[in-house]
Amino acid sequence: MNAQSTLADRLYEAALVPELWTETCERLAAEAGSSTASIFTVDASGNHRYVTTPNIADLFAKFVASDLRLQNPRPARAMQVSPFSFVRTSDILTPEEMQGDVIAREFLKPHGIDWEAGWAFQEPTGHVIVITLMRKTGLDNFSHAQINKLNDLKPDLARAAYMASRLAFNEARSMTETLSMLGLPAAVIGDAGQMLAANPELEALSPRIRTGANDRIVLESAGARALFDEAIERYKSQAVPTVQSVPMVSLRDGTPPLILHLMPVRRAARDIFSRSMAVLCVTQVGQVGPPDMRVLCGLFDLTPAEAKVARGIAMAHTPEMVAASLNISLETARSHLKRIMQKTGTTRQPELVLLLSGLSPPGFGPGGR
Repeated sequence: MNAQSTLADRLYEAALVPELWTETCERLAAEAGSSTASIFTVDASGNHRYVTTPNIADLFAKFVASDLRLQNPRPARAMQVSPFSFVRTSDILTPEEMQGDVIAREFLKPHGIDWEAGWAFQEPTGHVIVITLMRKTGLDNFSHAQINKLNDLKPDLARAAYMASRLAFNEARSMTETLSMLGLPAAVIGDAGQMLAANPELEALSPRIRTGANDRIVLESAGARALFDEAIERYKSQAVPTVQSVPMVSLRDGTPPLILHLMPVRRAARDIFSRSMAVLCVTQVGQVGPPDMRVLCGLFDLTPAEAKVARGIAMAHTPEMVAASLNISLETARSHLKRIMQKTGTTRQPELVLLLSGLSPPGFGPGGR
């Protein structure tokens, strides 16, 4: 078996076993006579995710965290000039553009990189996938023979990328189907915060939860909508959300409050290929007494002290009563209450009482109360 077919096999393995992408990049670099090899995606918001050879991992991390990434002309120019084959950067940028290129000046040159070649294409979901290879200072530019070798690998690279993207999305879809079997309303949330798929249980919650323009999720409650949008923005920036569960108090008499849970799509290849960002599932608040401390801390990111105050408020105690029972000052109790209302998206104490009453998990028993 020749080296090219071995690399093609590894590409398809990496699509199925994402942990192999780093090693696959190393094999691709060796096959192409390159110092580095990287694969990254760019979504509609300009967010970059990548895998790369270890020798350039720190540089890529710096690049994707910088706003200068939005000034990179290479992907768009490559798709315009050479949409069907690998191409050298020196062949798609003019000498003047090469001279003034901020990416080369701020990232590549200081890292000892002189030459670059790549291929960019857009997949049906809208993501742009870029495969880029670089040669260090002291080496010549990529030769025509090396570009031809990369083009021989191009069909396998594209198919492996498509396969990984489809698998990642299908995994998220299967999560909503599983939750549907358990009777939980659920939806797949895309990278831009749009609803990609929803099960019938979630659709039945309309108009409290529905889709609006551009498949954006619309919540009936303004307070819940603000918290949900904030959580989505944190997911989009790849930060850990401070609140992963968003409460929504009903605007209709007799309709119980809902808790919206955002669960990230956990998959090693998610950083490159997955168009799905999170799974949203919804639970209904019951009316079975004071909430479990562990539930309060876990759902709304409350501190233990805040959870104790929240539990007292849920039992219809006044801040004065809570302060006395916990042996804390009234000012401290009110400070905790203010943070609790911020974290739960409520604006009035009666809303908070309605939301918190009945947050006891089945099967936990009285422990932790």
